[in-house]
Amino acid sequence: MINAGDQIEERVFWIDRALLKKYADASGDQNPIHQDEVFAKSVGLPDVIAHGMLTMALVGKFVSDWAGGSANVKEFSARFTKPVVVPAGEKVDLTVSATVAEVSESGVHLNILATSGGVKVLGMTKALVVRS
Repeated sequence: MINAGDQIEERVFWIDRALLKKYADASGDQNPIHQDEVFAKSVGLPDVIAHGMLTMALVGKFVSDWAGGSANVKEFSARFTKPVVVPAGEKVDLTVSATVAEVSESGVHLNILATSGGVKVLGMTKALVVRS
């Protein structure tokens, strides 16, 4: 039985430059802030950053895996608050956890926390799922 206040087990996704390149190729988003550290720094970023939609996709995977499939995810939303910085030659974490906020007739409402290096990277992250 799922109850309000229940914690969903944390999951860590690892992001590196190779994943950013794969995502850029798959999505068509070749913005140099995601691949060229000289360019990223020239526009005021600390280093190359992960695509925001890659971050959202990984958090969405966390939710859909817990829900038993994407068909069980009825709502999913977040706000981008901080970038996921990906220095060359490093793997950085995207750590995702959630708390059951409410269980209602419409489903299980989740409050989700997404951090990288201990820094919150998404805000107001919520989902509504129906567990089968």
